[in-house]
Amino acid sequence: MKKIIKRDGSVTDFNREKITEAIWKAAESVGGQDRTIAENISIEIEKLLNILFKGKSNPTVEQVQDLVENMLIERKHAKTAKAYILYRQKRSEIREQQKAIMGKTTSLPLSLNALQVLERRYLLKDENGKIKESPEDMFRRVAKNIATAEKNYKTGNQEETEEKFYKLMTNLEFLPNSPTLMNAGTDIQQLSACFVLPVGDSMEEIFEAVKNAALIHKSGGGTGFSFSRLRPRNDCVKSTTGVSSGPLSFMRVFDIATDVIKQGGKRRGANMGILRIDHPDILDFITMKSDMVTLTNFNISVAITDKFMEALEKGTEYELCNPRNGQPIRTLPARHVFDLILDMAWKNGDPGVIFIDTMNKADKIPHTGPIESTNPCGEQPLKAYESCNLGSVNLNKIVAGDDIDWDKFREIIHTSVHFLDNVIDMNNFPIPKIAEVSRNSRKIGLGIMGFADLLYRLDIPYNSEEGMKMTEKILGFMRDEAENKSVELAEKRGVFPTWKGSSYEKKGIKIRNACQTTIAPTGTIGMIAEASGGIEPNFAISYIKNVMDGTELIYTNKYFEKVAREKGFYSEDLMREIARLGSIQDIEGIPESTKKVFVTAQDITPEWHVEIQGLAQKYIDSAVSKTVNFPHYATTKDIEKSYIMAYKMGCKGITVYRDGSRDNQVLNIGEVKGKKISEREHQTIKTSTYIAQSKAEVKKEGKCPDCGSKLIMNEGCMHCPQCSYSACSVA
Repeated sequence: MKKIIKRDGSVTDFNREKITEAIWKAAESVGGQDRTIAENISIEIEKLLNILFKGKSNPTVEQVQDLVENMLIERKHAKTAKAYILYRQKRSEIREQQKAIMGKTTSLPLSLNALQVLERRYLLKDENGKIKESPEDMFRRVAKNIATAEKNYKTGNQEETEEKFYKLMTNLEFLPNSPTLMNAGTDIQQLSACFVLPVGDSMEEIFEAVKNAALIHKSGGGTGFSFSRLRPRNDCVKSTTGVSSGPLSFMRVFDIATDVIKQGGKRRGANMGILRIDHPDILDFITMKSDMVTLTNFNISVAITDKFMEALEKGTEYELCNPRNGQPIRTLPARHVFDLILDMAWKNGDPGVIFIDTMNKADKIPHTGPIESTNPCGEQPLKAYESCNLGSVNLNKIVAGDDIDWDKFREIIHTSVHFLDNVIDMNNFPIPKIAEVSRNSRKIGLGIMGFADLLYRLDIPYNSEEGMKMTEKILGFMRDEAENKSVELAEKRGVFPTWKGSSYEKKGIKIRNACQTTIAPTGTIGMIAEASGGIEPNFAISYIKNVMDGTELIYTNKYFEKVAREKGFYSEDLMREIARLGSIQDIEGIPESTKKVFVTAQDITPEWHVEIQGLAQKYIDSAVSKTVNFPHYATTKDIEKSYIMAYKMGCKGITVYRDGSRDNQVLNIGEVKGKKISEREHQTIKTSTYIAQSKAEVKKEGKCPDCGSKLIMNEGCMHCPQCSYSACSVA
């Protein structure tokens, strides 16, 4: 059998392996353990097709599937036949839903949620707003465009490279950042996600940055700014003999400009605003987002220095300096400022902190100037006018049984680095200065998604020694192989232009890219690939995600459902209960061994969150986007412990979020269309491990583990009257 007719009428090569895989999935879903049965039946199907269609037109997909059904029944594989029939029916329903979403179907293994994301954001539309490409067309458009860079090099093979890139993306083994998927092969052709723009201390420089940011946002990128060069509020302005309004007032200008620009008509702009801890306006900066309505298009972070951390440890004051002349203005107690940061982070998560000196110490190209800011999510420290294009490997695609296919992982990494290096050549940068600086360093950011899923599938708890070891194995391997591929590319294409003077030159390493690795959040590309975000634990076993102007998408972890069926505790009622509560830790009827592995962000103590981030940072060139989750009842003392731990572990920044501290949070448990679970139900989804540890501490002597004072009981919680420690039990 040579050919087969697809549902859309097109003819493609017959692939017996697809039949084997379909039969095996059906058998596996009802407890089958012998794949050879599926292989033997698919061989018989091919023989039968050769007889039935000899000298006739090619069979259709439906005819082949009918034969599979009949043969399964004849061979007395009744359960598998039923599962196969149900699968066909489900696929038929999905095709109808696909048509409803996109007006067409796709043969790619994409969920309906993924298709909604693609339809809303990525697939090209005509002037009437009608979709004019399928997901396959989108990936072909991107692969073809990025492979065109091969023309620049004697060793390049454009057609071969295009097929490798197309296969990489359609298999969902790797996906590039959103601007590449949106813009490659279009008139826009702006392919980077991350930019940092300088903001100088003059009206001309400030509004030049506003203009450049507008151009970036229009093309789909996000911007980071350091406002630390701007003179403080009420400082003198020599040209007008007036006084300065300070950096905070100009941040509002950037925010308003962002608000009126829709990124390529597909998403709103995102910004990172940074102010150094030693800027005279730092106290106002720390509290500026406390009302949760100011600067809605900005994440903000305080750039904390080593000097400040030293003053904090010693309990002394530190200097605030005027950036206009570098002169000290006054001093503040480090403890007072740090407590204010903690209070605001506890209240709503803003500001985050970046450890600016840690970032600059790790800089591979220090001779090109200092790092002052990061991109909006903090994973990409960049210099003035630098940009970076990102992409992530889907770790779900390297799991082989109960192990990892390291050879496949290596191949994916190498092809992905090749892809990202080509993106630099194909990029239509929004302004010439960004093009110049970006091509001088040729930074790329290869990351991962699906890490939490991988741990589920390998039966490894995220918050365990095994989880730590797997973090190091995965990211250590990725770092080494990404560097190996970048070295290989340098041999064929040359080193990055500012290589001379870099740390690589000092080590004698000729390499193509100044940075190779980053851990990004992988928001919407993770939704397309159905992979957990970055190195984050899963937020919940089942949850609702608010995306794209209020759209609500419901997610249930397929790996947990598979285990529940295999171990015999699956039921519709149980799934509804989990969807209501998110965590499985306090639900009866689920084996303890399963609870141990299927932990979620709320089940993991903040210390474990930081531990994993710190380990990851050891193997990442740039930085790690990671949220340290706290239960609603956490205290500022708890947050402080995480900040200090992150600094000591060498993290380049830290972002915290206390559950329920914002009315409109992106991920929600037990809430669909505004219907929230009761307070009592909310009590049952508090961080179980966190509670257990707190209760163990309280039981020791009834004394505060932080200051030693006697704890008092109030409304089911133990509180310390001397400090902010508290521990609550589950209702």
